[in-house]
Amino acid sequence: MAPPLTDAVVVDVLRRVDRVLTPLATRLGRPPELPRRERDEWWADQVSRVAAGVSAAPRFAGKLADLLPLQNTVGTAVQSLVVLGVAGEHGLEAPAERVSLLARVLLDRPLSAERVEPLLVPAKGTYAEGALGAKDERRGVKGAARTLWRAARLLSRIDAALDARPKGRLFARALSNLPVVGVLGGYASEREGLRRAAARSADLLEGP
Repeated sequence: MAPPLTDAVVVDVLRRVDRVLTPLATRLGRPPELPRRERDEWWADQVSRVAAGVSAAPRFAGKLADLLPLQNTVGTAVQSLVVLGVAGEHGLEAPAERVSLLARVLLDRPLSAERVEPLLVPAKGTYAEGALGAKDERRGVKGAARTLWRAARLLSRIDAALDARPKGRLFARALSNLPVVGVLGGYASEREGLRRAAARSADLLEGP
């Protein structure tokens, strides 16, 4: 059995995910005139329509997708984008606060911003830029896909923790285990998971 992931490892990965995906979330073009609550729903719904298709794509392989680190890493990368989009709507600018939100929503890990802050300094043995590839600043679908893929590669380092991410309904998840048609179940499951991630983010940011 692998040792449990330390907070330092989790923060190291999530701070890189934040750095990779926050610019993409900023560029996505959400209508500026929407009230705040509707902005949260926009991330949950409109972005989910595109993003869920990306994160469900590995389900073409059916159950085989679960044997690879593909479904969880790609799905969590897309959910990270939605979480960071909602964070932007609520004015979350400090990296420690965004990383804390990612940890709480996606990993169900109670890391406060105060706990995250001292761990943001890169530690020895963390991923180097050369191993991950250079940033792709191009816009459009291809640029967004490459950015999400970079985030998924980062998240593969903590794949063991990704089962805690928000998921869809049981029926859709069961359907996603079937070859070929599993993409339909995967799409429904991932879209519901994205909506739950957005709602959870908004709830945490708005407080009791």
